[in-house]
Amino acid sequence: MEKSKPFFNSFRGKPRSKQMPMNIIHDGAGVPSRIILREPSGSSAEVRLYGGQVTSWKNDRKEELLFMSSKGNWKPPKAIMGGIPVCFPQFGNLGTLEQHGFARNRLWELDSCPAPLSPSNNHSSVDLILRSTEEDLKTWPRSFELRVRVSLTAGKLTLIPRVRNTDNKPFSFTFALRNYLSVSDVSEVRVEGLETLDYFDNLMQRERFTEQADAITFDGEVDRVYLSTPTKIAIIDHEKKRTFVLRKESLPDAVVWNPWDKKAKALADFGDEDYKSMLCVDSAAVETPILLKPCEEWKGRQEISTVSSSYCSGQLDPRKVLNGFR
Repeated sequence: MEKSKPFFNSFRGKPRSKQMPMNIIHDGAGVPSRIILREPSGSSAEVRLYGGQVTSWKNDRKEELLFMSSKGNWKPPKAIMGGIPVCFPQFGNLGTLEQHGFARNRLWELDSCPAPLSPSNNHSSVDLILRSTEEDLKTWPRSFELRVRVSLTAGKLTLIPRVRNTDNKPFSFTFALRNYLSVSDVSEVRVEGLETLDYFDNLMQRERFTEQADAITFDGEVDRVYLSTPTKIAIIDHEKKRTFVLRKESLPDAVVWNPWDKKAKALADFGDEDYKSMLCVDSAAVETPILLKPCEEWKGRQEISTVSSSYCSGQLDPRKVLNGFR
């Protein structure tokens, strides 16, 4: 039986600007397991300490904005399929570690010494930390601290990851925030902002291509790493007349993934029909690994917001989506 209690994110005892309380849910053994964030307009988010992973984001109408697999395994040591997993210190299979690294199937902690929050009214946030363990050092012999701040405001979910090298030698890593977005029908979705860019096609042995389409649409399996992408990408859901606007900093690449029908059936923790209602558009640093010297820290940032899609002559106006929304 899980129990919850309100908790204010004020470890240092300093006043915050209208910081909203968060609820910490404890498992049957009294151990913190997940955090519920809420803000005054009615939106909410759920963050699990296992994986340091956002597993729910609902808008003010209680509509779920993130996809979770219908066959997902929620028990360790399996990673949770859906939400926003943190891929560290390796994205995909680009290295010797397990797929997407080990951060997404480790138990994180609440950060007792978070960085000060910039002034912001009516937000709710939680700070998590993952430190290297003896087990991790056996497979990836580098000492680190990985922090993630999750902040919720009206219509916006923000994640700020930070990696600090606490070792006595340099190390490099790849990284991604893997955004499983909930969509009405992926065949009716367009992604704007990646046109003319180069990408690695993981379905073609990572061969490099240049995007020729005006927008990315979906009629089959897609697994691509777009390179040197803009700071803003729009994911336009025609049926729901809703657009996700993804803004990112220090995460130059963008991964676009949907398994389609055959791959979906081959994935043990993925429903056969789940591919129709999801799309991954990830904020990533994949092509060029991030290099940290001892005591150095890297910081990234991602904001996902939702806006009503605007139609122009029956079509979505990509200029408005990419340039017109604030």
